[in-house]
Amino acid sequence: MTEGKQGVALYYVIKEKLLEKIKNGGMRVGDQLPTENELTQQFQVSRTTIRLAMQQLELEGYVRKVQGKGTFVSKPKLKESLTPSIKSFQEQMNGLGVKSHAKVLEQGVVPADMTLAEKLKIELKDPVVKLVRLRYADSEPLQYSTSFIPWKLAPGLTEDDCTGSLFELLRTKYHIALQRSIESIEPILQSKHTAGLLEVKPGSPAFLLESITFAEDDRPIEYSSAVVRGDLTKFTLERFFNKEEKNEG
Repeated sequence: MTEGKQGVALYYVIKEKLLEKIKNGGMRVGDQLPTENELTQQFQVSRTTIRLAMQQLELEGYVRKVQGKGTFVSKPKLKESLTPSIKSFQEQMNGLGVKSHAKVLEQGVVPADMTLAEKLKIELKDPVVKLVRLRYADSEPLQYSTSFIPWKLAPGLTEDDCTGSLFELLRTKYHIALQRSIESIEPILQSKHTAGLLEVKPGSPAFLLESITFAEDDRPIEYSSAVVRGDLTKFTLERFFNKEEKNEG
């Protein structure tokens, strides 16, 4: 193979051939891909071209590299839907048929800095419950999550079991009726700290999810930020045309 088809980059052609083999079952989850040297000989291209093809497959979540062992076929990415309804992490994973659990890394009270005071509409240095959790999908770490809740809304939260749904705990024990949330998603690269916890390489693709959740009286009751593995997750959004747009089309 010496050139791509109709001007298509050669690495992309090779990537698509490998991807077709994965999708058709020629290579299954956990199977090891041939080495760079083997692929170079198979496709008669340079190692640089093979590396580009493999990097693209890794970025798209179809393969993962294991240091000192090789490259392996990954599980399909988890498709998290962006919908108008608010769902906890546990509810989202259940909807995907995935078992989830969380490990609490930090659970205590801290004084609100300027950022937290602004986001939670509280006074500077007001007590805030800080909850840091590592969330798992099946046996793999998927999300590094940090939540901040005004202490006066849930004063016993530091002693509660927070390995399950925080929203459910706030509803049932603290009688907080949740109304809405404002959320943002931003592509980032893993820091050394989060990469170590999520068992990926520093600089790996990730998503930063930030949200502010409000009670029925429009009080902010939680600010959270979460780093989500980009190699295991993708987000889907379903949108609808209104009648006027349909007529214009």
